[in-house]
Amino acid sequence: MKSGQNRYMSEIKVISSNIRFDNPKDGQHIWQNRIEILSSIINRKKPDYLGTQEGWRKQLYQFYTKLENLVMVDDHRSWIEDRMYPTIFFNPDTFEKIKSGDIWLSETPNVPASKSFDSAFPRLCTWAKVKHKKSGEYFLLVNVHLDHLETKTRQSQIKVLIEEISKVHNDNEKVIIIGDFNEGPREEVRKIIDQSKFNLKDPWLELKQPEESSHHKFTGINPNGTRIDWILRPTCLECIEINLIKDHENNIYPSDHFPVEALFRL
Repeated sequence: MKSGQNRYMSEIKVISSNIRFDNPKDGQHIWQNRIEILSSIINRKKPDYLGTQEGWRKQLYQFYTKLENLVMVDDHRSWIEDRMYPTIFFNPDTFEKIKSGDIWLSETPNVPASKSFDSAFPRLCTWAKVKHKKSGEYFLLVNVHLDHLETKTRQSQIKVLIEEISKVHNDNEKVIIIGDFNEGPREEVRKIIDQSKFNLKDPWLELKQPEESSHHKFTGINPNGTRIDWILRPTCLECIEINLIKDHENNIYPSDHFPVEALFRL
């Protein structure tokens, strides 16, 4: 930060949203019935950093055409049609992109579609180095989707993420990690993240928000679930508020996950 009077230069809004893959077996919740609802929510919320999970290439491009003032980060990517991707979008008025990449969460993280650790599917994280235009601060934005079946698999995958992100991270870059972690915020994956050098905080816990499930299976409620979608902040960002976005239209939800929205002050 520059001087005391300029300490709080701007606000940064972050949204993480598992958009649910385009599955023709989803009945009334098929993608064609959800895309307008989801894009309307995102355009109204106006995030500076949006991370989606579980999208096919074609699905994400359909979504992208409906988004206002967001840039999709995929110029580094050679798309594989039968793989689902976490994807980063950013507001070009807020950030300038410097570099980006994908990391496959396997024993061979540079091999596209590689799979290890008994993962049900190839999983990956995507990252983008950006400069915050107003403050001049540099950020490393990370978006991830971990395995949905095995705890040990997720532990191995998050270790790969931390190791590989550490290789591309520069000391002047503040890290924001978001995504679908497929387990609760007090379980093993979070403990492994706590052991990393990044010193990331969970604003949901900091603001003492009551725990609730972010995966509702198109019902809007899941009393037996847990908060598996997280936004983790660096210490330079102060969280003003964080919540699940529960908007829907005519009992059609934008996804089987609630998007998570956080507003930060820089």
